[in-house]
Amino acid sequence: MTRSDRQGAGQALPMSVKIEPFGLDGMLTRPRPGCGIVIFAHGSGSGRLSPRNEAVAVGLRERGLGTLLFDLLSPVEACDRANIFDIDLLAHRLILATEWLLRQERSAGLPVGYFGASTGAAAALVAETAHPDTVKAVVCRGGRPDLASPALGKVRAPTLLIVGSLDREVIALNRSALAAMDCEKDLAVVEGAGHLFEEPGTMDRVVELAAKWFLPRLRGSRA
Repeated sequence: MTRSDRQGAGQALPMSVKIEPFGLDGMLTRPRPGCGIVIFAHGSGSGRLSPRNEAVAVGLRERGLGTLLFDLLSPVEACDRANIFDIDLLAHRLILATEWLLRQERSAGLPVGYFGASTGAAAALVAETAHPDTVKAVVCRGGRPDLASPALGKVRAPTLLIVGSLDREVIALNRSALAAMDCEKDLAVVEGAGHLFEEPGTMDRVVELAAKWFLPRLRGSRA
């Protein structure tokens, strides 16, 4: 693990990391004492530098949560479009990243949340079933949870699905997925938002919803 910058003014700053065993690039920010870490699973054609996921990550960090954004695929793997929609592959990478994080001395024992976008939402739900005692909450934005259909009934973590009111086809897919889940769950529709939440103020609403869902479930961890 290599620090890219230093902690200042009492606020943890992101550091560059390599997630083994594949050496995937990531950016890790430690949480404040008493808070957990949210791991991001990006959608198709995106990565650790996704501006939309980073906007959510900034909002969560301002509230004390830690964040881990990383590339689920290597640059070579990302060139094969089939990999972008291989939910089992993406979920496996998310599981490996979770296990890597929990092996780090300062992260061991911390509660974990997943934030998934697009196909990353399906990957997050599948990965949750591998670590039901560790993953305390899942939030999906503009996701395709329907692509995780074989695993939906096994998800145990409280799950919030966020969709835009203008994204009608995806709303229907999310409602169907929600009905198949047997856990604490909710569907939030952001008015005036499309699939990418590019409309003014819509990402701010996503941050508010995600923070409200994560904070009570990722607090109470060790310092």
